[in-house]
Amino acid sequence: MLFPALTFLAVIGSGLAAGLFFIFSNTIMASFARLPAAQGIAAMQQINLTIINPVFMAVFMGLAALSLVLGAKALLGWSEAGSAWLLAGAIAYLVGCFLVTIIFNVPLNDQLAAVDPAGAEGAPLWATYLREWLPWNHVRTVACTVSLGSYVMALLRMA
Repeated sequence: MLFPALTFLAVIGSGLAAGLFFIFSNTIMASFARLPAAQGIAAMQQINLTIINPVFMAVFMGLAALSLVLGAKALLGWSEAGSAWLLAGAIAYLVGCFLVTIIFNVPLNDQLAAVDPAGAEGAPLWATYLREWLPWNHVRTVACTVSLGSYVMALLRMA
């Protein structure tokens, strides 16, 4: 009963993460790109400060820990129903979301945090930021959606 409950939590977490990243890919970044660079930078800087909060971190880090547990469960119980789906969900989240965030999106966010939105370096950095940050966010969106679907399939197989 423990692993179906943990998988259910992973479904909820993956859904929240997929939705968050989707709205950035689909709406927020397109809106910010239409603003003057200084305004887009300032808005994104504020989001990057605000998003580091207990609720977001619990979902983001908690889902990473949960994915590690579920991935290990899948490998140790490979012959059990749903194991391949559990492993797929874990890999999708850990590689496509968690690692991509740490390796690509966070360093870009750190670069943006260091710039004066109204300064001379702001507009060129903003253009680069939009060009580089958004494709990695698309990867996170797809990865979290794959993770969500995989965890749902695992849960169905466990039933």
